[in-house]
Amino acid sequence: MLHFELVTPARLLISEDVHMVTVPGTDGDFAVLEGHAPFMSTIRDGAVLVQKTPGGQPETIAIRGGFAEVNARGLTVLAEHAG
Repeated sequence: MLHFELVTPARLLISEDVHMVTVPGTDGDFAVLEGHAPFMSTIRDGAVLVQKTPGGQPETIAIRGGFAEVNARGLTVLAEHAG
């Protein structure tokens, strides 16, 4: 499982293990699964899609701006605004 955190300046919104997350990067959407290579990206206004189980219906979370970081611990999205 991929550990996913969604953080805004106000608070930590999500911290959980999920199957896959799709993020609206400034150069295009990208999907992150467990074991993804480390990288950082700026993100554009759009929707983060959180798929909790393989084949499951994704949860959609609207976000505005920020950064995404993938590392050995998982995926962290630092959004200017979410919700």
